[in-house]
Amino acid sequence: MRGIDMMAKTTLITLVTLAILSQAHATEILVCYPGGGNVKPSQAQPTMARMLSALESLGGWPAGTFEHKFTTKLDQCLKMLDEDKPAYVITSTGLFLQRRKKDKLEVLVQPVIAGSTDEVYRILVKKGSASKLQDLKGKSLGGSLLTESEFLHRIVFEGKIEPGTYFQLKPSKRTLRSLRKLAKGKLDAVLVNQQQFSALSSLPFAAEIEPIFESNPFPLVGLAAATDRTSVQDRKRMAEALGKLCKSAQGKDICDMFGLESFKPVTSQNVYIEVEKLWDRR
Repeated sequence: MRGIDMMAKTTLITLVTLAILSQAHATEILVCYPGGGNVKPSQAQPTMARMLSALESLGGWPAGTFEHKFTTKLDQCLKMLDEDKPAYVITSTGLFLQRRKKDKLEVLVQPVIAGSTDEVYRILVKKGSASKLQDLKGKSLGGSLLTESEFLHRIVFEGKIEPGTYFQLKPSKRTLRSLRKLAKGKLDAVLVNQQQFSALSSLPFAAEIEPIFESNPFPLVGLAAATDRTSVQDRKRMAEALGKLCKSAQGKDICDMFGLESFKPVTSQNVYIEVEKLWDRR
């Protein structure tokens, strides 16, 4: 009996050790979306856990292959990129442009939203209050998209406007709150993305608001890989799994939750060449 007990203990120790090693070597996916509203990591945890489980199943990886960290704060994003050195990053176009060289990032897939892989930003005002950007100089600009000021400066305004000095920035965790203030005359303008603009029609005060600025379209980033921390095979496998996600039983409701139709594989990084030129321009 003593021999059996020792064998059982040895087996248990081996299993625990393997579990610890497996967890220690889990591949990290950093979900890092500056200005992503008031979503807390604890609130994102269940959805991300389901998404990673679906990816593992669709890609044929063992359960527990991936782990994630989540933040909507720019300073935390940059700190995690520096300290954790994740293999994969789900992030904004702005953060991708900022870190693409340092982290050797390559975009694997783009999200498809309302049939498009591009994003457009607009500035909204109360009808009749302004007709062009120049009318808003020194005025208040609200919304949830004001965190990445360098991205706004270089890409959205194409280097022509420095938002932090041109406007009085009034960031909010919720765009709807800013839009309500706009309708009440408590804000002069609000910055919105395409999804937020498309949802305007459902608001009771939609007829009182109009856009006076529309950015040139820029490409969305879905998931990017650090090429020095992943292999070509790893990246291909991940892109294929994400391509199946929104059509799968495990992932369809997750995609629906975020208004995603699918993930489109990026076959050439040239998709980002124009915004990279804008970003790098001095």
